[in-house]
Amino acid sequence: QVQLVESGGGLVQAGGSLRLSCAASGGIFSINAMGWYRQAPGKQRELVAAVTSGGRTIYADAVKGRFTISRDNAKNTVYLQMNSLKPEDTAVYYCFADTGSYYYWGQGTQVTVSS
Repeated sequence: QVQLVESGGGLVQAGGSLRLSCAASGGIFSINAMGWYRQAPGKQRELVAAVTSGGRTIYADAVKGRFTISRDNAKNTVYLQMNSLKPEDTAVYYCFADTGSYYYWGQGTQVTVSS
């Protein structure tokens, strides 16, 4: 079992920045990758960014150059630094942990970008 606790969402104006955090506990040694999905109203959940245990990162095309994912293994925490935010980034952001056989999810945190 892996537990994920997210923090850092909120309301920001277009062009602003936010940093999301996701702290993992429990079966952390089974985690292969962690990252973030997001889901906007009326849309499917989509991958935003992920980082593997080896440090490889993956980004959605829509956020490349604006978002940066990082992982602090000592704190079992993943961060998503979001810069140059756009109204279309508005969504609920969900942290995930992939153990290879199961996906664990955080509770979700709302990010709202006003124009």
